[in-house]
Amino acid sequence: MRALVIDRELCLRTDYPDPQPAPGESIVRVELAGICGTDLEIVHGYMAYRGVLGHEFVGRVIQSANPKLAGARVVGEINAACGRCAYCADGLGRHCPQRTVLGILGRDGAFADFLRLPDKNLIAIPDSLAGDVAVFTEPLAAAYEILEQIKIPPNKSTLILGDGRLGAMVALALRGEGYEVVLGGHHREKLDRLSKLGFTAVPEDQLAERCDFVIDCAGSAAALARAIDLVKPRGTIVLKSTAALGANVNLSALVINEITVIGSRCGRFKPALDALAGGRVDPRPLIDATFALDEAVAAFEAARNPLNFKILVRPA
Repeated sequence: MRALVIDRELCLRTDYPDPQPAPGESIVRVELAGICGTDLEIVHGYMAYRGVLGHEFVGRVIQSANPKLAGARVVGEINAACGRCAYCADGLGRHCPQRTVLGILGRDGAFADFLRLPDKNLIAIPDSLAGDVAVFTEPLAAAYEILEQIKIPPNKSTLILGDGRLGAMVALALRGEGYEVVLGGHHREKLDRLSKLGFTAVPEDQLAERCDFVIDCAGSAAALARAIDLVKPRGTIVLKSTAALGANVNLSALVINEITVIGSRCGRFKPALDALAGGRVDPRPLIDATFALDEAVAAFEAARNPLNFKILVRPA
C-alpha cells in the first residue's frame, strides 16, 4: 500500500506492507486524515517514532470479524491499551504502559491507504457526517478533555496561548459550550482570521492582564514560562502542547502564587462527536488545503507554514 513514513527522513512509499489485524482488530480504509502539531514534532524527533505517521482520521471498515463494524464508517480512539494491567483496570487505558498509539508509538498511522485498530477503539459514525467535519473528531476530543479535567466557572477569565491549529480547536470547543475566551499569538494574519471567526484575538506581547485560566496551546518550549506570567494567583494553567525541545523554567512562581498546573492530552470522542453532529462546533473554516496521499510530503511542507491552520490528506 501507499504510506507516508518517517525513518531517517519523511518519504512516501508505494510498497509498504498492508496492515495485518491481530485478534480483535479491524482494517480501515482511510478516507481523510489531518496533520497536527504532534505530527510535525515527531518529524523533529518527538517520541523517537519510526513508521507511518498520522492519527486524525475518518474511514470505512473493510475487514472485521465484528459484524457490527463490518462496512461501518468510523473514527478511532488512538490509544490501543493492553486491557490487562492495573492502569487499564482503573480505566486509565490512555496511560497503559504497554499501549501503542496510532502514528505516534509502536503502531502505524493514518497517512496510508489502510490502518488497523482494535475494534473497541472504533466508533461508527453516520454517512451524513461530512468527512471534512468527522476528521476533526480526535483533535476536538482532545480540546474537550479540558472540560473533563477542570470546571471553568462562567464568571472566570480564560486565555488561550497560541494562535495555531490547537489554539483554534480549543477556542471552538470552549465557545461551543458557551465560554468566552481570549486568544494570544504571534501571527497577525492568523489573529485576524480568528477575529473574523468571532474570537477576541490579540498579539501576545499586548497581553498584560492576568487570567484565572491559561491554556497553553503555543507548541513552544517557552510557553509555560509565559503562562506563569499571565495566570492569576491560585489560577490554573492547562498544558496542551507537546514540544520536542525542553525548556528551563523557574518554578518558584508556581509555589509563591499557588498555581495549579494540569497536563491535558487525549479525550473521549463522544463530547466531540455530539458537538460536531449538533452543529455547536464547525471546524471547516480552519481547513487551508487538502492534498492527495501521493502529495503527502508536500502536505507536510504546507502544514509547516505557520499561517496555515489545518492541512488534510485524502488517501481515497
